[in-house]
Amino acid sequence: MKISKILLTIGTLMVLMSANLPSKEQRTNQAIKDVMTEFQAVGISAAVVKDGKIVYNESFGYKDLDTKAPLTNSDVMRIASISKSFTATSLLQLVDKGIISLDDDVSDLIGFKIRNPHHPDVPITLKMILSHTSSIRDKEDYFTLDHLNPAVYGDCIESYFKYKPGEGYCYSNMGLNLAGSILEKVSGVRFDDYVRTNVIHKLGLYGGHNVDSLDNSKIARIYTRRNGEYVESKGAYRSRANDMHEYIFGYSTPWFSPTGGVKISAHDLAIYMMMHMNYGEYNGVRLITKESAKAMQTPIWTGAGGNEDRYGLCLNEFVDYINDEKYNTPGSYPIGHTGGAYGLNSIMIWSPADGWGIVAMTNGYTSVKGKSFLKTLANAIYNAYIKE
Repeated sequence: MKISKILLTIGTLMVLMSANLPSKEQRTNQAIKDVMTEFQAVGISAAVVKDGKIVYNESFGYKDLDTKAPLTNSDVMRIASISKSFTATSLLQLVDKGIISLDDDVSDLIGFKIRNPHHPDVPITLKMILSHTSSIRDKEDYFTLDHLNPAVYGDCIESYFKYKPGEGYCYSNMGLNLAGSILEKVSGVRFDDYVRTNVIHKLGLYGGHNVDSLDNSKIARIYTRRNGEYVESKGAYRSRANDMHEYIFGYSTPWFSPTGGVKISAHDLAIYMMMHMNYGEYNGVRLITKESAKAMQTPIWTGAGGNEDRYGLCLNEFVDYINDEKYNTPGSYPIGHTGGAYGLNSIMIWSPADGWGIVAMTNGYTSVKGKSFLKTLANAIYNAYIKE
């Protein structure tokens, strides 16, 4: 009898102790708040996916420092280079339909000769520009195709590295703006309209490249730190409405930034991520074939170095990123992409093996010496919500 009472007492104490322990949601909220404090972030929006569902979605801080309006889960934010995967997904829809091929010469697709003058006989393919192995390098202004157009700059030698196309890697925003121009040229639909209709809206999401197509009240302002104060980066949401009379179809496409122009919420980006986690399909809607989805996630360039050196088609493997040994060996690396511009930072990262994913974004933060904001934030969320 005494033993039964002791066991009952122990059981009761364990129940009471567990009831007082913080939940995963509470732990994650606190972890994100701690990162916000350390990096003096303006706002952070985050979502966690597990086994095909969004299991966590919260926002903290401000979407507008002037009005002190709080950042909410439905607010959209520019996500910078994660946008590249939207461009690749769109192009692979055309590949799946047999309209184009990843091995097509981009010269044939865009309508003028694109050749590295150091290797004039080597075609630059669509696969190369989507994997950053084309040898095209960024000029100071990569929002015009003029730097690749022989009719404007002759051999365009300053727009290329000396290595042979396909035999080296360098991250190229110019290459992805070219890719978006090809999407527009080949599809016959203006770039921003194509991606919004065939990717974003097809998944039932809200967002897009063109700021004029979005509700201004939903847009989180973006800030950079200058002289100890936050200043709004108004260029992050530049309207092109007054310039469209000068728009050249299939050439002015970089105005919409195929390389970094998507505006979307963390919640909806998490749904987009789940489509890729499920190899091209979400909730009965298939955007690309399983083969194309796997091609995006399979590294084409696997040179030594940082995580971007294991790059597929606008998605990369994250090497030594999550502070857990199980995700830091070949075959177990998480997949996704990061983004950074105008003061914002964003990340989309998931584990193919274990079915979890994290999306997070900030509209302004202060650098901390020796630390990566995104890596710190992603690991804080992973440790609080996902790690067992």
